[in-house]
Amino acid sequence: MPLDGPPQIETRCCIAGGGPAGMMLGFLLARAGVPVVVLEKHADFFRDFRGDTIHPSTLEVIYELGLIEAFLKRPHQEIREVGGQIGEEFIPLADLTHLPTHCKFLGFMPQWDFLDFIKDEAARYPAFQLQMEAEVTELIEEGNTVVGVRAKTPDGDTEVRATLVVGADGRRSIVRERAGLEIESLGAPIDVLWFRVSRKPSDPGQVLGRFVPGKILVMLNRDQYWQCAFVIRKGAFDEIKQRGLEAFRADVVSVAPFLKDRVYELTGWEPIKLLTVLVDRLRKWYRPGLLCIGDAAHAMSPVGGVGINLAIQDAVAA
Repeated sequence: MPLDGPPQIETRCCIAGGGPAGMMLGFLLARAGVPVVVLEKHADFFRDFRGDTIHPSTLEVIYELGLIEAFLKRPHQEIREVGGQIGEEFIPLADLTHLPTHCKFLGFMPQWDFLDFIKDEAARYPAFQLQMEAEVTELIEEGNTVVGVRAKTPDGDTEVRATLVVGADGRRSIVRERAGLEIESLGAPIDVLWFRVSRKPSDPGQVLGRFVPGKILVMLNRDQYWQCAFVIRKGAFDEIKQRGLEAFRADVVSVAPFLKDRVYELTGWEPIKLLTVLVDRLRKWYRPGLLCIGDAAHAMSPVGGVGINLAIQDAVAA
């Protein structure tokens, strides 16, 4: 440890970001005996506005890792017939029971529970180290090679030196920015308004989406409440606020009439959060000593819940 600098950690791989890509890669490396340090800037994994949908192909990966029995013991929902509610009619789109996988369903698990599950499994291996409240701020470079990162922690700055640095720090990746990697924006015509309303046992079951002319509402069953995603035209949030809260409540009820007695739980705009949808990708995912994966490499639309699944596949491929 240098006497005149911040504390320093030496490892084989340093992963910036404790999302699905970073945590899964950390688990896989530690299981293979590769020393790995995962740096996550938040104090916990709890974030309302993260993808919950785990596809059968991802469940197959979990099965092949020998984790499916433990995974399915965690609270989750399963959907075997995929469809959408269009007006008053349910339209089936796919029957997943015919898939050549061990889990013939979509799994719905809050992402914070999924990440806690991966953390618990990874913690069984001595090569795994997770530091929460550690925010990567800079890359350490020698010549053209990335050899580590600097991070802020509650105890002060620290350095992690590693043979490989992995940027898994999301769609606004600091690692990607500091590395100077070129982003290609593919555009997205939508944004999403996230909010929650209480759930009753008599409410309809989980569907992929609810549709009426000009409106789409996705509702995730979180047992005691619905996590709702109301799709809007790109950049239209200010216009919606100008129309007023009552007009927005009416829009929600027009898509999900059974919420009529609960939309008044939205007492202001504060609990309604804007997710600005980005769809982009890196032209090159790597530099000497550095690799980007997950949203840091290719930010995805929330449609279909593909983001968490591609992030996990990135980790497996890496």
